[in-house]
Amino acid sequence: MVATVGYEPTEHHPAFEEYSETVYELAEDGVEVIQARIAERLEVSRPAVSEMIRRMQREGLVSVDDDAHISLTDEGQQIATTVVRRHRLAERFLTDILKLNWAVAHHEAGRWEHVISPVVERAMMDVLDDPNTCPHGNPIPGTDYVAPADAMPLAEVGASGAFTVERIPEELEFEPGQLEFLEQSGLMPGRAGEVMSVAPDGTATVRMPEGTVGVSAYTAQRILVTAGD
Repeated sequence: MVATVGYEPTEHHPAFEEYSETVYELAEDGVEVIQARIAERLEVSRPAVSEMIRRMQREGLVSVDDDAHISLTDEGQQIATTVVRRHRLAERFLTDILKLNWAVAHHEAGRWEHVISPVVERAMMDVLDDPNTCPHGNPIPGTDYVAPADAMPLAEVGASGAFTVERIPEELEFEPGQLEFLEQSGLMPGRAGEVMSVAPDGTATVRMPEGTVGVSAYTAQRILVTAGD
């Protein structure tokens, strides 16, 4: 059962929620959390990010070290985990119950995450039978999710290797066209496939039940899978 918290989504400006969520997700994906990466993820200017980070420092939501690395304070972490949880829960509801595709659900969940109340959150969890991941395999904070110890990037499987998709990191969700490509290709959590070949540039040709498809080196380095049947 998910552990809900008392934080209400209206206590902070949505921009603080958006930035806290971004810092959380960048760190979760192992991406260096600096202003440039936040600007890229949110598609805003560096000066805009700089001003917002200063505001969040004054509010006690983030801290910045001597190397300009940004991290969440305890209060910022609470905001981030609440928003991330509601975003991923909304994605699950929108895909499982309303049958929307991945790309549309991701976009809509970006709106829902700011307005879902604790009561609605609990009701959604009940309807969905307490899921512990979003449709892309990313953990819903506060659930009993345990990451597979043997998960690895698809790029490390090698030619003629069987695999099962475990997780599509948030980094790929923000790449234009990636969600549509992955869903249409069948590269979804729980689906099994086989690496047929790997080109010199790192492009992997994989066979899925939906057919054979080429996966770019960038994508293959980020999709997490478990090897074997």
